[in-house]
Amino acid sequence: MSSRGRSAMSFVERHGLWSDEQFAVAAQVEKAIADEALDVVRFSFADQHGVLRGKTMVAAQAAAVMRNGCTATTTLLAKDTSHRTVFPVFTGGGGFGMAAMEGGGDFLMVADPTTFRVLPWTHDGNEDRGRSGWLLCDLYFPDGTPVPFSTRQLYRAQLARLAKAGFDYKAGLEVEFHLFRLTDPKLTPADATWPPQPPQVALISQGYQLLTETRYDLMEPVVELIRRDIVRLGLPLRSVELELGPSQCEFTFDPQVGLAPADTMVLFRSATKQIARRHGLLASFMCRPHIPNTLSSGWHLHQSLIDTKSRANAFAAPDDILSTLGRTFLAGLLTHARAAAAFTTPTLNGYKRYRPYALAPDRAIWAHDNRGVMVRVLGAPGDASSHLENRVGEPAANPYLYMAAQIVAGLDGMARKLDPGPSADTPYETAAEPLPKSLGQALDALRASACFREAFGDPFVDYYLAIKDAEIARFESEVTDWEQREYFDLF
Repeated sequence: MSSRGRSAMSFVERHGLWSDEQFAVAAQVEKAIADEALDVVRFSFADQHGVLRGKTMVAAQAAAVMRNGCTATTTLLAKDTSHRTVFPVFTGGGGFGMAAMEGGGDFLMVADPTTFRVLPWTHDGNEDRGRSGWLLCDLYFPDGTPVPFSTRQLYRAQLARLAKAGFDYKAGLEVEFHLFRLTDPKLTPADATWPPQPPQVALISQGYQLLTETRYDLMEPVVELIRRDIVRLGLPLRSVELELGPSQCEFTFDPQVGLAPADTMVLFRSATKQIARRHGLLASFMCRPHIPNTLSSGWHLHQSLIDTKSRANAFAAPDDILSTLGRTFLAGLLTHARAAAAFTTPTLNGYKRYRPYALAPDRAIWAHDNRGVMVRVLGAPGDASSHLENRVGEPAANPYLYMAAQIVAGLDGMARKLDPGPSADTPYETAAEPLPKSLGQALDALRASACFREAFGDPFVDYYLAIKDAEIARFESEVTDWEQREYFDLF
């Protein structure tokens, strides 16, 4: 971390990293840190998996760190979901073919002042507990070069491509997750394996009473803990619902434009887990937990394009449910669904959700207001809010990659004027390209995708594939409970 004084030119100024708006907001953040009597400020970034990492600085250092960056090791970008480093970082090029990634050196987390929040659950009226602020950061090497493996930067680049075509990206979130009561946090030394033994949990409610008032009231005291602080955090919460499965919830958020919906998802997921744990609960965004009778959770992404000149919804049409441009964007999503699955469904576990007749997609099709398809078109002729709901994603997805993948696929559909075909009103009987059956199949599709390689660049695609290939290799080397039950006594 640099402690360069305000009289010297800061890292941000030297490399031109902030806009005039960000400089103005940074001054407001400094004032807020003092006015709110914050004790610390967390500087965070979303890693390759969409998991927040970072450092906590005392409030007196926050202004300098905002402008000069906070160091973190490049090995954080080399880890799989077990937090194991899967690249040979102490060899030439660090396994990345880049000198800047060798030897576990540093990059700088540079705050985006517009993301500043006060974390309400860190104080909540307790004067003995320190108050915390939070800032989301972008990543740069010490010479001011953007780190090419930063997924927020990658998403920003795709937004810029879309802006060049004359559009802004608008997205609303519909996120399912599980909320359990923690019964055993597994904190004995024997439990500290790598990865650690998962905590033991109990249900908060039994399921299978979708949207019933009594079930909601049963869970309301627990769900309210999350809802209250999500609202106080300033996230655009729209609704709180109980899903079909035991202990399963759904939070939805109003549509936002540009970076905002992805930033919202990152903070919502992390905040929910933190708030829950402080109250003896465990929130899990894993798609299908290995807990009896629980059901899969999805992340449905509602999306449209906004014309940058007229600010009108480019998917709306006076005489159809979707404009011609909207249909070509939709066609792009379907055409590239298999390769995009590596980003929309990035875990081995997520593919257990793709089941027919289960309110989840299993093939690349669309329909008007049908919950069995991959992309549900919502709207009507003359409806200014007509949009696409992609139901393919899992809640564990990195939101920057999920949304970037939508833009890449949609832009290709627009450029090539692709046709999505007719509405598939019998979704589990319509002949269509199947979604991948496994993460391995999705990675193979991504590996062969000229579209994603051109948009994201070969270095990032190969980097992402290497991390996910390592994840699969670890899984395939483990002996599972299924294998033990199936073969141990039989043979």
